[in-house]
Amino acid sequence: MAFLIQTVDRRITVALPEDTPVLQTQHILHNDWSAAFIYSHNCCICRLFLCLQTLSVWSPQTPVSNSTLSFCGSDNSSAYKVDNGLLNNGCFLDALGVVPHVFLLFSTFPILFIGWGSQSSKVHIHHSTWLHFPGHNFRWLLTIVLLFVLVCEIAEGIVSDGFNQSRHLHLYMPAGLGILAAITSIVYYHNIETSNFPKLLIALLIYWTLAFITKTIKFVKYDDHGIGLRELRFCITGLLALLYGLLLGVEVNVILRRRYMWFPCPTEVKPPDDLQDLGVRFLQPFVNLLSKSTYWWMNTFITSAHKRPIDLKTIGKLPISMRALTNFQRLRKAFDAQAGSRWIWLALRQAFGRPLVLSITFRFIADLLGFVGPLCISGIVHHISSDNHMHFISSEAFLANAYVLAVLLFLALLLQRTFLQASYYVAIETGIKLRAAIQTKIYHKIMRLCTSNMSMGDMTTAQICSLVARDTNHLMWFFFLCPNLWAMPVQIVMGVLLLYSLLGVSALIGATVIVVLAPLQYFVATRLSRAQKSTLHTGERLKKTNELLRGIKLLKLYAWEHIFRSSVEETRRQELRNLRTFALYTSLSIFMNAAVPIAAVLTVSHFDLSPAVAFGSLSLFHILVTPLFLLSSVLHSTVKALVSVQKLSEFLGSTEIKIDQDPAVQTAATENNNSNIKSVVSSASCPSQPACERIVNGYFTWTQGCPTLTNIDIKVPFGQLTMIVGQVGCGKSSLLLAALGEMQKISGNITWNRKRGSVAYASQRPWLLNATVEENILFDMSLLCVSVLQGIILSGGQRQRISVARALYQQTNVVFLDDPFSALDIHLSDHLMHEGILKLLRQEKRTVVLVTHKLQYLPHADWIIAMRDGTVQTQGTLKDIQCAEPELFEQWRTLMNRQDKIRWCLVVFAESSTSTDEDSLRAELRHRTTIPWSSFATYLRAAGLLLLPLLVLSQLSKHSLMVAIDFWLAHWTSRVIAAQIESVFCGLCALGIVLCLVTSLAVEWTGLRVSRELHCSLLRTIVLAPMRLFETTPLGNILNRFSADTNTIDQHIPVTLECLSRSTLLCVSAVGVISYVTPLFLIALLPLAVACYFIQKYFRVASRDLQQLEDSTEMPLLSHYSQTIEGLTTIRAFRHEQRFKKKLLEHTDANNISSLFLMAANRWLEVRMEYIGAFVVLIAAVASISNALCSQLSAGLVGLGLTYALMVSNYLNWIVRNLADMEVQLGCVKRVSGLIHTQPENYDGLMTPAQVPAGWPKYGEIQIKNLSVRYDSSLKPVLRHINSHIRPGQKVGICGRTGSGKSSFSLALFRMLDTIEGQIVIDGIDIAKLPLQTLRSKFSIILQDPILFSGTIRFNLDPERKATDQMLWEALEIAQLMPVVKALPGGLDAMVTEGGENFSQGQRQLFCLARAFVRKSSILIMDEATASIDMATESILQKVVMTAFADRTVVTIAVSPCTSLNYTIQSYTAGVFSSGPRGPLSCRVLLQTASDFLVTLKTLISWFRCV
Repeated sequence: MAFLIQTVDRRITVALPEDTPVLQTQHILHNDWSAAFIYSHNCCICRLFLCLQTLSVWSPQTPVSNSTLSFCGSDNSSAYKVDNGLLNNGCFLDALGVVPHVFLLFSTFPILFIGWGSQSSKVHIHHSTWLHFPGHNFRWLLTIVLLFVLVCEIAEGIVSDGFNQSRHLHLYMPAGLGILAAITSIVYYHNIETSNFPKLLIALLIYWTLAFITKTIKFVKYDDHGIGLRELRFCITGLLALLYGLLLGVEVNVILRRRYMWFPCPTEVKPPDDLQDLGVRFLQPFVNLLSKSTYWWMNTFITSAHKRPIDLKTIGKLPISMRALTNFQRLRKAFDAQAGSRWIWLALRQAFGRPLVLSITFRFIADLLGFVGPLCISGIVHHISSDNHMHFISSEAFLANAYVLAVLLFLALLLQRTFLQASYYVAIETGIKLRAAIQTKIYHKIMRLCTSNMSMGDMTTAQICSLVARDTNHLMWFFFLCPNLWAMPVQIVMGVLLLYSLLGVSALIGATVIVVLAPLQYFVATRLSRAQKSTLHTGERLKKTNELLRGIKLLKLYAWEHIFRSSVEETRRQELRNLRTFALYTSLSIFMNAAVPIAAVLTVSHFDLSPAVAFGSLSLFHILVTPLFLLSSVLHSTVKALVSVQKLSEFLGSTEIKIDQDPAVQTAATENNNSNIKSVVSSASCPSQPACERIVNGYFTWTQGCPTLTNIDIKVPFGQLTMIVGQVGCGKSSLLLAALGEMQKISGNITWNRKRGSVAYASQRPWLLNATVEENILFDMSLLCVSVLQGIILSGGQRQRISVARALYQQTNVVFLDDPFSALDIHLSDHLMHEGILKLLRQEKRTVVLVTHKLQYLPHADWIIAMRDGTVQTQGTLKDIQCAEPELFEQWRTLMNRQDKIRWCLVVFAESSTSTDEDSLRAELRHRTTIPWSSFATYLRAAGLLLLPLLVLSQLSKHSLMVAIDFWLAHWTSRVIAAQIESVFCGLCALGIVLCLVTSLAVEWTGLRVSRELHCSLLRTIVLAPMRLFETTPLGNILNRFSADTNTIDQHIPVTLECLSRSTLLCVSAVGVISYVTPLFLIALLPLAVACYFIQKYFRVASRDLQQLEDSTEMPLLSHYSQTIEGLTTIRAFRHEQRFKKKLLEHTDANNISSLFLMAANRWLEVRMEYIGAFVVLIAAVASISNALCSQLSAGLVGLGLTYALMVSNYLNWIVRNLADMEVQLGCVKRVSGLIHTQPENYDGLMTPAQVPAGWPKYGEIQIKNLSVRYDSSLKPVLRHINSHIRPGQKVGICGRTGSGKSSFSLALFRMLDTIEGQIVIDGIDIAKLPLQTLRSKFSIILQDPILFSGTIRFNLDPERKATDQMLWEALEIAQLMPVVKALPGGLDAMVTEGGENFSQGQRQLFCLARAFVRKSSILIMDEATASIDMATESILQKVVMTAFADRTVVTIAVSPCTSLNYTIQSYTAGVFSSGPRGPLSCRVLLQTASDFLVTLKTLISWFRCV
């Protein structure tokens, strides 16, 4: 029986057979296991000789030769003996193991360094050739494990050969060559794979075969001679043999799958389609495993961002598997397969559950590796604390070596951070895919959504946009945090078990403290979530702010801006109270997160702690607190996801419109089944021709309940002009939408002559895209892009004309026009009617359905449908209606020919040119330069002089005290100080806990004060700003200052500032502590600092660009949703659903690829910072161990340094991340600050309000003397040298073409324009001397666009609350609205929805008329106030104006001369604004007597028709 010699640091334990007398074990000096091969069982003399020889060599008198180095050792000649065979010589086997490595290095050298290497600077292998061979990921994993095992083999060889006295190269030289060969093999494989040339893999096949054979022989020889699992070298050799065998199997699998060797027909494999597309630049799914893990492929992208801006062209397109369409199809397939109450969750799990499981697995591995750090720290400190500096080679003893533990800690950190970032990446990528799929699902639902859901307020645009923007993000973040749900229990259980192993029963006390404080943490987190939820409900403030901005012109004209400002400020005060609560609980949360580990250590400080136990336990406490702290956040994220899924379920289950079915061809029976159609058609006037569309016995409704349209029996003749007329609110527009299938059909049939195709539709409320005029008219989605011309800055008439032009341009057989003349002047209306409808459409035999109030166009109609109270009053030709309904016809004729004999004086104003130089919109260009730190100074200045010093001092004091506590703990556990002064340690801990609270409160209160100051200044500036700001700046940009930017200042900047300051000070503290413990660390700190500098330098630029790109791509996405909802009827009428869906996919993919690149950039940063942190730990550990062994450094300080070093990686990561975030967030401060510096209107006057006579203006006399005004100092005058005199009580009509200056004239009365020269004198007072608030509060005006605010009807009529109910009812009666309001629940207290959407366009205009009547000022200006109401109602209102304002001055601006001429009955004055080459605006009296009226009237009407 052979005996075993175990090498232990140049000592060999000889295990003799049982029959060996007396001698059992001896220690002999030997470095080769071959000396243990004694084959003769009976050769006791040989055994004893060997033992004696070894003992003699081991005697202290024997010198150790270290003059030469030899592969097998220079002090052991027996290592070269091969008497018992070559394979029984261990040194020979080690030498044999070098052969495969040398073969690979020499065989691949020509290809790597001569082939690819020489062309690397000339030829770039594009990713279009990339290909993954079979077993790609498995090969990389095996190679990484192989490198780890080879490192362990080197370490084992060094340890076994003796510390710093190694002369036996065969113990670690083969492993070193093996590492070099393994790296060469994977580099070689990568180049072959990317160039798709598998035949060159023959070199790897030979290498794996040779390596497997040599390691197998060595392993077998170990086993033959009784070396087993207890010996580390046996385990390493077995693992190497297994790994080489597996790699050989992978290579054989490539041969069998690709058939590139020994097969006549190799398999041709092409790279993925994504790689063939040169536009795909997101390469994470296609790169090798190492590049995936370290995001190496992002290096070029990150560094190039420093040279040129990152835009959509730079980031390219998404891979097919990540595109919104692909994931939507996957989600739709999963939805179709599910049913029941939990069908959405089941569908999400089926569609996206698999990658989530992978993320959870990675998280498990990372969390388990995270516990290696505390254990290694404990082991290192324990090793230093003991007197045993021996080095062993058994597995247990090997892992007890301090240097081995340092290297193991370094490798564990690398792996832990790699798996953690991989888990983050997979989870976030899955969440982004999920968000894209759900957003696409929502959009497809919108396209089928019933219009009534939105028109009746059941589902608003804001709610749907919130579902898209907020709830989909909730689900995305739930998927990101989902791995925590599974990983946190494992972390808690493992942490408690390891604490128990270190502390014993006392661990339960510390854990109990954490568990007891956990409910308190949960309570604080719950309150924090509720407070955050309340702060998220800023909708009321934003709603009021939005209404203030949209109605700012009306508010300024009525001098109500301060009323609405006070309303917004009151809502803001409530929001600030919620923010204060949120800040308090945020402070408590930060405080508890920092204080719980201190409290836990404080509870166990009464026990006798060694440095190893103390600092190992402290690290474990930090790990244990993290899952408990995140638990509440994860649970609240889960609750939010549940609520979002519920909202999503309700939305997806909402009512849809019925998809059109192909109608049956009309038969004779169908033609005759029209007995219910109420018409007055004679047989002569109704030739037998097919109708384009028929509705028979139709009942339609917007909501469940009483039908809106009843007993509808109509037909639309094919190829003719059909007009729908009726009073306001009779159902004209509803009938048009019912014909388009937009209303809910209760009963009846809708039949089209042919299959329903595209219908050119122009809605009553013009709908435009955020695009150029050309693109809006062409309606070509393939050319659609965000343009500088947006519908929000166009007038109502301009928007209407573009909308009508779109309908006229489309080559469709059917055209539906809903009141297209409402916002047009008489010239444009006539031109549109004659040139557009009668000439263009009728000559092309297109079917036209026209809803209009312009009864003068009825003679042109081929078919007329008259509506009344939601039903068809009559239908037919005009001649038929004249015969059958003479009363109705006479009423129409009266309205069409409404002209009376009048005496008047005509004042004509001539304008030289209507063209003005308009300012371009304020484009917010993206500046890539670093945001000026002056914005940070602005932020700090807003904090005040009291909070700022408190913030700085509390931060410095807190972190200084935390370092002092840890130093005290280190000295205490090392017995440097007496344990009797334990009370000092407790006092320091208590003071540290207090400072944690003070610091967090200081940060949050600073942010709160800044939020209050900036918002207050911004709101005050906006309210006082001139109208030019709102005319030249898109409303969305201003609203973003109050929404997104304010939200960032409120909630994000304080958190980022706190985290940035805390991370920076902690990192500085850590570096200081490590440098104090091991000064040699400062030498290695320089290159690490340089690396950190360049990493953060490149990352900050790329991150800032990507964040801005993500924001800039999100806005068009959300805008596309809102535009689609607002124009849903138009889109479905045109049958352009697929185009808009395609555009949505483009917007979604653009936003998602920005998010993916930003996420990959964050992972790129974190991996590198984590790796730098791991190097910090390795350097600190090695330096501390060496310092402790050489200069007797206390074990407590070693533990302290390692504990701080372990957290450096996190600090470095968060410093750079928060610095980049802070730069982006300071952009919000910069934008808000820029808007705050807007020059306000001059609200002061030469007179004080007390000096203005009471009751002014009493008479309403207006004198205009040589007046010239302009919109801005940089623009030309719009009115020049105006002179006019309006006597008290006159009714003055001002008419003219669009852009002639009519509205500018009215605005000049309110000082809304800059006066260049001249003056306006009202009742003897120059208005320039009056305070602006006083001036505007004395007039009344009715604008063209009706504006209603959310609230009660009472509030809309009288925001100042000065009028009585009787006055309000009187105004409603005058405006013909009393029956409508009385029918509403609540009467005057009935609610008006946002924008007055629960009333028709005409009713909203009537409310505006009633609002002006309530004020009853002596001067009333009506700016095209009757544009959206029918002629009958207009006639009634004009009569009311003549009676109710008989003694008051009324200035009416109208595009129609009929409206203006009506006021000449009593005013004797009418004004006409015109365009022509007459020079400056002038005033001259043409007529003075009534005898000239008829000639002048005829001339005037002719002029309007021909101008």
